[in-house]
Amino acid sequence: MKNKSKAFAIFAAALGISTMLHTAPVKADSVHIAGATTTYYTLSNYYGINMSEIMNANPDVAAGNIYPGLSLTIPGVTAPKDTVSMKTSAVSEASIITASLNVESATNTVEAWGKAFSYEKVIQVKASAYSSAASENGVWGAVDYFGNPLKLGTIAVDPSVIPLGTKVLVTGHSHPGLPKMAFLATATDTGSAIKGNRIDIFIPGSQSSVAEFGYQYVNLFIID
Repeated sequence: MKNKSKAFAIFAAALGISTMLHTAPVKADSVHIAGATTTYYTLSNYYGINMSEIMNANPDVAAGNIYPGLSLTIPGVTAPKDTVSMKTSAVSEASIITASLNVESATNTVEAWGKAFSYEKVIQVKASAYSSAASENGVWGAVDYFGNPLKLGTIAVDPSVIPLGTKVLVTGHSHPGLPKMAFLATATDTGSAIKGNRIDIFIPGSQSSVAEFGYQYVNLFIID
């Protein structure tokens, strides 16, 4: 009887494990279609996954050989419903689709949140972030170049590269104090350290939390 009971217990345990394996949710890999400036670094920021994990999931794709339209495996990320069958859809180099952006380079339009914007060009810049702390804003306080209060959407630029007043769609960033995927910003501030292809993004919040942004390479769609 003991042997029979033990055998039954083992069978029941095995059945339970089998049931759990069938009912436990499984995170499937997703596929990301590379854009013109996609890198393993930007993918890591976009999905919040360690860069080495993404590289290991794409062993045949060298870091310097990522081109528009290339399918890249994103490990452990369930594809959003709005990225319809990326694995089987034919995506041309003129139509680069991600979970939140639809870029049509042929017509120079970018769609974000269901709204279409015309853009002149796309540039990649090195971005930092600043807060409203007095130590970061000098004698004039927490205002931009024109004297307007700093707000979400304010960026400091080098006017010789991005003229003041230029509107941009910022993408490729990662910080809890900023909208995910993309946000609209206007170049209304400058900074002594902001020279060349550099921007400084104002983020509401404490100086320490804003400092967590560090340095990131982001893409700017220059909006018409």
